[in-house]
Amino acid sequence: MSQYINRLGRRSAASSPSPRLRLARRPRRVAMLSVHTSPLHQPGTGDAGGMNVYIVELAQRLAAQNIQVEIFTRATSASVAPTVELCPGVLVRHIDAGPYEGLAKEDLPAQLCAFTHGVMQAWAGHRPGHYDLVHSHYWLSGHVGWLAAQRWGVPLVHAMHTMAKVKNASLAAGDTPEPAARVIGETQVVRAADRLIANTTEEAGELLRHYEADPARVAVVHPGVNLERFRPADGRAAARARLGLPQDALVPLFAGRIQPLKAPDILLRAVAVLLDRRPELRSRMVVPVVGGPSGSGLAKPEGLQKLAARLGIADVVRFRPPVAQDQLADWFRAASVLVMPSYSESFGLVAIEAQAAGTPVLAAAVGGLPVAVRDRSTGFLVDGHDPVAYARVLEDFADTPTLTDTMGDAAARHARCFGWDAAAAATAEVYTGAVHDHRRRMRAAAAEARRVRSHHG
Repeated sequence: MSQYINRLGRRSAASSPSPRLRLARRPRRVAMLSVHTSPLHQPGTGDAGGMNVYIVELAQRLAAQNIQVEIFTRATSASVAPTVELCPGVLVRHIDAGPYEGLAKEDLPAQLCAFTHGVMQAWAGHRPGHYDLVHSHYWLSGHVGWLAAQRWGVPLVHAMHTMAKVKNASLAAGDTPEPAARVIGETQVVRAADRLIANTTEEAGELLRHYEADPARVAVVHPGVNLERFRPADGRAAARARLGLPQDALVPLFAGRIQPLKAPDILLRAVAVLLDRRPELRSRMVVPVVGGPSGSGLAKPEGLQKLAARLGIADVVRFRPPVAQDQLADWFRAASVLVMPSYSESFGLVAIEAQAAGTPVLAAAVGGLPVAVRDRSTGFLVDGHDPVAYARVLEDFADTPTLTDTMGDAAARHARCFGWDAAAAATAEVYTGAVHDHRRRMRAAAAEARRVRSHHG
């Protein structure tokens, strides 16, 4: 398996189409499914996060490459139109499935039948053969995509984004394990999909190890970053002035959904350790936490504020609600270092966005973060989640202020390898391969059926 995974690693966003696929027809229209979170939602709120950004950016870049995309998502408000044009070539369809509000992600499997019905109704308004391919995101969407692809006679491409078995193997203390129903559901989708898109070589390996995925159906495509939005721009000083941050402060930033999986508490505990050891740093430290409660974090929405008070660091921590992407880029530029102590990350899109803005990253060495961050070049990777280990790195940034600029320059150069145009081109190649193989199987099945009829005739 390791030999195959090594080959997978070379099929990244920068790969070029194989000679066989250059002659195959690219899909013209793709039905993209995102059941549990709308691409129009603000990242950092509820269940909206990196996957939202992924879907929006990928769809827009595919449209720019002449692949039309229709995104099906669950309606969560009566005020949103049934269809919304995100940009030319990208249409978002809101499907009624369950109540608009108050429905937890854990309750959504019971609404998959209603969601599937809405998808089929939309399809019925088109001529046969309207969609060439289904691309589902997350396991809930995979189940709808499984049925839709079979009904329409087209291939299913699926992106897991996160996996229950991987999350359950590295749970934060007190976090809730993913249910067995999700494990079973993911296993079914893995078997049904014509292609599985993994963010990294490690994720591809997890698909093979945990779900016995067919290696021939797994492709690695690194997510991209919007390099026009996330860039150093006018620099750290200007960003701090806009956000009201002291120019000489040490600013370790957390940005993301506030839940145990993302481990923002590790940053707070590390800051407490550092200030206990170096109390003189308190006067020049600001710790922004930008994001909203999500997942199991909703059970204790004020938990992080209470933790900061218990640790005696409430005076240096600034809690901010989720912000739009342009303002998020300013927070990245303003920070001394982005801190990502996550217990699990399929890739860690935020890490690439921060680096693209010229800011180094301090991250846990889990999931795709070792791909996103070059250890000791564009940031630091920490094994485990001991706050003391994170405090040591923060102390290095405090004692060597030039570290932020030196690593930040390297980080910006590194991030330029992750443009969305390349990611979309590689995804389109995966689509083309899936269509080619699906048609070949359909022709073979038809030929076999003719042979059987002829034999019995």
